[in-house]
Amino acid sequence: MRLNDASMAIRPRTAWEALDLGILLARRHAVLLMSSWALVTLPIFALFSLLFWQHPTLSLLLFWWFKPLYERLPLFILSRALFGDTPSLRQSITALPPLLRPQWFSSVTWRRFSVTRSFDLPVLQLEQLAGSARQQRLAVLGQRDRRAAFWLTLVGMHLEMGLWFGALALMYMLIPQQMLADWDWQDLLGMNGDWLWFEHLSNLLYALVLVVWEPIYVASGFSLYLNRRTTLEAWDIELTFRRLQARMKSLLPVLLVGLGLWLVSPPEVALAATAAEGTTQTIEPSGPDSDRLLKQPLTSKAASDRIGELLDQPPFRNRETVTRWRFTEAADEEPGWLAHLLERLLRSDLLTQHTGTLTSVIEVFLWTALFSLAGWLLWRYRDWLKLYATPGQLRIRQRQTTPAMLFGLDLQPESIPTDVVAEVQRLWHAHPREALGLLYRAFLSRLLHERQMPLKNSHTEGEILELLRQQAQPQLLEYAEALTRHWLRLAYGHQLPPERARDELCERWRALFGSERLA
Repeated sequence: MRLNDASMAIRPRTAWEALDLGILLARRHAVLLMSSWALVTLPIFALFSLLFWQHPTLSLLLFWWFKPLYERLPLFILSRALFGDTPSLRQSITALPPLLRPQWFSSVTWRRFSVTRSFDLPVLQLEQLAGSARQQRLAVLGQRDRRAAFWLTLVGMHLEMGLWFGALALMYMLIPQQMLADWDWQDLLGMNGDWLWFEHLSNLLYALVLVVWEPIYVASGFSLYLNRRTTLEAWDIELTFRRLQARMKSLLPVLLVGLGLWLVSPPEVALAATAAEGTTQTIEPSGPDSDRLLKQPLTSKAASDRIGELLDQPPFRNRETVTRWRFTEAADEEPGWLAHLLERLLRSDLLTQHTGTLTSVIEVFLWTALFSLAGWLLWRYRDWLKLYATPGQLRIRQRQTTPAMLFGLDLQPESIPTDVVAEVQRLWHAHPREALGLLYRAFLSRLLHERQMPLKNSHTEGEILELLRQQAQPQLLEYAEALTRHWLRLAYGHQLPPERARDELCERWRALFGSERLA
């Protein structure tokens, strides 16, 4: 996909804002979407109506059942138009047969009643995924916006019915009153052959409703899919870097020319010639301090001296002798607020008359500061004190409050196999996730029951690593970081660790804990 050619702003949005964007996208290409949908679906509807003329309900049911196949055409148009390559009507109709072949049977059988059909369709058609790869992709995409896709289908279903019944009511209102007087509703409900045209006409109204609504439904699901991929793959950040790169490319020649001019220095010969000329020529004094107006009654020097004398006398300058305390380091600077405060204290009678009171205030202040510092230190290093202060009492408390599970993993020693390494190697090829989960679960159980670490149910993987860093055990910390890294990649990123990672983790496990189970 050419993100730079996108016709909309690529940025993360809320699910409901993405749905609004899909409506705007469908309205921008409304003529092409509606005309292509009508050219494809209305002949199919006419064919079903002719084949099942005596059974109008069956013809409408078949037309509705194959609706997921028709939705592939609007998605093709929108996916091309979004990146500046809007197909023509002829190109759209021509591209439809190849679009219908992939997974058509599953689309009209067990996936027909999927409540997130519009959200799942781009994975099938644009990414061309099938089987387990499709399921994994949908699981990742549906972690956030699947609820909005469900509500889109539910509201769309009711909106289809509302528009259809509204069209039927409009058709009834357009029938002349004279004809209505002769109608018998019992005959109409009896489904006589004379009224088959009325049923097919009502079915046609439903097909026309789909011409208006289905492009909006597909566009809204497509915009939800794009919004989810923008969030997962950081398309907005990639676009920002691309624009910055293009801007730097346009400015690069100017920067290179400027840098070259700055680095190039004038030749030494020219500098020497300029210096020689400067020594031979007589420079005319023309500065502000030079004597000027020498042929006038009042020269510039005399005027400057007279002005200086006037400014040195009152009212321009009043000389006064001031005596005050000053710091020796800042003798030439103005005293600050602290110096002013000390001067006022030294000049006042507080030191002579209330010496005892001032001493008591200072003593209370110092004791308060000492107790505050001690309390802060106890709070700051509370985890360290839990580990190393009064080990006997703390271990008794920890045994009473030891959590049985962390992150949904059972940490009881009875649930851990006797030979952890052998069990991990046995499960690795067939069930790598269970094998790595067993190794991580056994590691947490060792930390909790053997190392007596104060683990809590609220702790995360990062907080457990932080507790290990405080224990100053480099080998244990290094193994914990490697194991946690592989576990997070597999649990949340679905990335299987390589074979060498399994051998390395098992060998280091034996070096740290051995192969026996914790008693």
